[in-house]
Amino acid sequence: MRNLFFFISLLFANIAWGSDWVVIVHPNSGVTQLSKAEVINIFMGRYRKFPSGQSAMPLDVLHPVSGREQFYRGLLNKELAEVDSYWARLKFSGQVAPPLLIENSDAVIQMVASNINYIAYCDKSKVTDKVKVVFDFNR
Repeated sequence: MRNLFFFISLLFANIAWGSDWVVIVHPNSGVTQLSKAEVINIFMGRYRKFPSGQSAMPLDVLHPVSGREQFYRGLLNKELAEVDSYWARLKFSGQVAPPLLIENSDAVIQMVASNINYIAYCDKSKVTDKVKVVFDFNR
């Protein structure tokens, strides 16, 4: 019975998390929607351009750490340590730089609202009309 309760709790935790985080860009970026694969490619350094050809500069949210952990778990099904290890290898090889680390969601939203090249994730409840949602984990 305890195991059943544990698995049900995990299921609801994942469902609740999926509806909380979205990927945002500047409203004039030329991007209307991104697929999960496109978000992965941008945040993992494979592409540094939006599908429109506009330069893409991803931003990571430093605090709360749980938000960053949840974002990468939902996006890649990987733990944050695995993502950090991936970036450590790439940085060592000099191939590409990881997303810029920004203090919190409020700062991320301000930065995205002020630069058409930035792409970031944030809590859905913090989205304003100054940014555009292009990927929603709930859809």
